[in-house]
Amino acid sequence: MQPKRLLDLALGSALLALAAPALATAAALRALRRPPGGILARETVTGLHGRTFTLRTLPVRRLRLDALSRLAHVVRGEMSLVGPAPLPTGAPGADAHWRRLVRPGLTGPAQLRRGSTLPWDEPQLLDQHYVEHHGMGLDAALLLRTPAALLGGAGRRRSARRRRKRRRRRTATEPPGAAGHHRTATEPPGATGHPRTATGGDRRRGQADLSDADHRLRRYSAAE
Repeated sequence: MQPKRLLDLALGSALLALAAPALATAAALRALRRPPGGILARETVTGLHGRTFTLRTLPVRRLRLDALSRLAHVVRGEMSLVGPAPLPTGAPGADAHWRRLVRPGLTGPAQLRRGSTLPWDEPQLLDQHYVEHHGMGLDAALLLRTPAALLGGAGRRRSARRRRKRRRRRTATEPPGAAGHHRTATEPPGATGHPRTATGGDRRRGQADLSDADHRLRRYSAAE
């Protein structure tokens, strides 16, 4: 058995055992609501050697139970802890030949960059780079980054919800006709209508455009 598969089996089984109580509770609560699509979301994805399987996910994002519910696929050998993001059969890029060389993963370069300002084709390039250069060292680095990325994503979602609530409160308390007049006296004329773009100078480090510079993928590091 290969070291990568041994890691998937050992760590995946341990994580699944730890997450089992929370998963069972969330599944029971969801069953009480009797969702029309059933307790689990299902989609057909392509895995190792082009074999397809039904990916079952508990669609509960709190505590990232949606990702943890996929650990059963890791233990069964249909997925890996680290690998390219699983794509539904028929999705753009799902039939790429390099995807057939490894199992799809719970985490990976593309999954860790999810929610950033990457161009639409960047996740495919990151996944392809991983397949061409993967090893136990890269897998370990990506696994170590995953908890912080998950917590950071949850924090961003909470901040976005708070901002939406504040906007709704401001809108509810504004006098009629006041909407759309929030420019301050110190704002330079003509500044309205010129939002900063994702490709401007304020992009965070590690999120530069790669789509027109594919050669940089050879130097991609999980520690960026």
